Amino acid sequence: MNTPKRYTITTALPYTNGAIHIGHLAGVYVPADIYARYLRLTGNDVILIGGSDEHGVPITIKAKNEGVTPQDIVDKYHAIIKKSFEDFGITYDNYSRTSAQVHHKTASEFFTTLNDKEEFVEEVTEQLYDAEANQFLADRFVVGTCPKCGNEESYGDQCENCGTSHNATDLINPKSALTGNTPTLKQTKHWFLPLDKHEAFLKEWILEGHKKDWKSNVYGQCKSWIDDGLRPRAVTRDLNWGIPVPAEGGEGKVLYVWFDAPIGYISSTVEWAEREGKDWEPYWKDKDTKLVHFIGKDNIVFHCIIFPAMLKAEGSYILPENVPANEFLNLEGNKLSTSKNWAVWLPDYLEEFPGQQDVLRYVLTANAPETKDNDFTWKDFQARNNNELVAIFGNFINRVVVLTNKYYDGVVPTANALSQVDEETLAAVKAYPDVISSSIERYRFREAQQELMNLARLGNKYLADEEPWKVIKVDEARTQTIMYVALQIASALATLCEPFLPFTSEKLKNILNVGSSDSTEENCIENSWNEISTKNILLPSGHQIGKAELLFSKIEDQTIQAQLDKLKASKKANEAANKEVEPQKDTITFEDFTKLDIRVGTILEAEKMPKAKKLLVLKVDTGIDVRTIVSGIAESFTAEEVVGKKVTVLVNLAPRKLRGVESQGMILMTETPEGKLVFVNPDDANAVNGLQIS
Repeated sequence: MNTPKRYTITTALPYTNGAIHIGHLAGVYVPADIYARYLRLTGNDVILIGGSDEHGVPITIKAKNEGVTPQDIVDKYHAIIKKSFEDFGITYDNYSRTSAQVHHKTASEFFTTLNDKEEFVEEVTEQLYDAEANQFLADRFVVGTCPKCGNEESYGDQCENCGTSHNATDLINPKSALTGNTPTLKQTKHWFLPLDKHEAFLKEWILEGHKKDWKSNVYGQCKSWIDDGLRPRAVTRDLNWGIPVPAEGGEGKVLYVWFDAPIGYISSTVEWAEREGKDWEPYWKDKDTKLVHFIGKDNIVFHCIIFPAMLKAEGSYILPENVPANEFLNLEGNKLSTSKNWAVWLPDYLEEFPGQQDVLRYVLTANAPETKDNDFTWKDFQARNNNELVAIFGNFINRVVVLTNKYYDGVVPTANALSQVDEETLAAVKAYPDVISSSIERYRFREAQQELMNLARLGNKYLADEEPWKVIKVDEARTQTIMYVALQIASALATLCEPFLPFTSEKLKNILNVGSSDSTEENCIENSWNEISTKNILLPSGHQIGKAELLFSKIEDQTIQAQLDKLKASKKANEAANKEVEPQKDTITFEDFTKLDIRVGTILEAEKMPKAKKLLVLKVDTGIDVRTIVSGIAESFTAEEVVGKKVTVLVNLAPRKLRGVESQGMILMTETPEGKLVFVNPDDANAVNGLQIS
């Protein structure tokens, strides 16, 4: 177990240009909350710090597209994000925002300190410029081909395909995101942080000091950057949205968001300390404090190389002890995309699955992309809830509570002589806090949660093997002991599940009538994380528990299908919005058009073409004859539903054999904006077969 220690835990600041989705949660916020909750439970001095990043170029782009101000955008989404985190149970000690006055002050002072120490290099360089927009093209104002992986939709600051950070001038074939024009180069002055100056320090600190304790994906990305040679990086930008550069010659310029945002961790801590009447400095400047950054892999370079270089240059701050960055989470086999609305949004989940925060926390932890990209599917979500949370954890607790109320009116019975199985089971329970702690402290949250579920499995196996519902008929004393042991397991679960399933923990503690650390009840029973390993009795004989209450509910197929249909509709809408309209074909004369013989017909018979996925073989009454027409509509319509359908037929199309069947015409079809195939029907449903359409 850890000795009590001070921890400063930070989470990546989300851009306030949209809501939080499951990729953010799995990569950053759920693991950070698990870690913070665990450390608090084990008696440490912990602050979990976060906030909204409100100065990025995506903010200004969204504001421009919506015809509002950047402040309107950040105010809207900051409120949505903050409430979502609160409702989902992310236990921030402070959640701030980079538009706050305290942040502007803190970031400006940080810049001034480095500038006064001559830690920056001022340079006049050529930057991409859009003459039509009369604006320099910073970051996401420019797109082009990534110089590393060839992705043709890379942004000016980072390629989302390969994760490489670069400058806009590095792009191949850059285009302005504002006008689509090819930008020109124009001179402008900026302040640069000379990362090359700190290269020797970073090599020693990262490559030698953290080779064994940092995750391989984090260490590997840092090593690649350092081996490639570090170069100066601009800390200012030509923009009108952000923190004004507090230096002579800084007019019309703001602090670059990558420089500004991580200082948000410090300013959020300052805000917390002022509110709580505490001193913020020990949490950032005491060498005994452990600083941990939770981020996604796209932020590794900023938190492991650039921000530490900033802190080192300032001189009075501690450096991060660990940066346990996760990989990316995909959704139903495809990359999560905000712009394509291919995501499960947290506000939507909270509304559509009320009271089931822990189910999503559990599934995201079980599928956490800790070492590689992973995939979230709704079927897996359902299976993990029904087969694990309901069938294992919930089933064990329900059986224990129901039987205790049935046999003993909810009073914990007295244990009699313990069998070898009882003693081994209780000893196993005592070992779980250390086992789970070991995994959490190595940032292996999937492994830690699995160990928690193994404790629930232990409880289920114990009950299944000992069968108190049978033993009660022949040996009441033995039954008392069995139920006593089972209740000790349930009590341990109530405490140990809190980092992973906090809402379940609270519910279970209420059922077991177990208090928490802030309880004011007299003679309150409270079991801390550390005490589970040492106390022989967690729930004493004579203690009154409450009635049974389901911890988890089964999720039905129709609930999951509704989510899959929602994603399918989103995908179709996005495809329709981005579908390229076919260009006009070559001009024809009126005489060409009059050659087409288009008539009303009725489908009399229909059958699927053998061994053909798309084809239906139709018998169509055209009014002049009954003919066979082969139509590629089998993926949109069944044979049964088209029989009797009035259709529009091109009857004088030259016959053509398709899979050995001669097709003697064409059924006219079209697509809706959503991509759905529909018939081009006659205006008058009562039109007779053979009627010519002109």
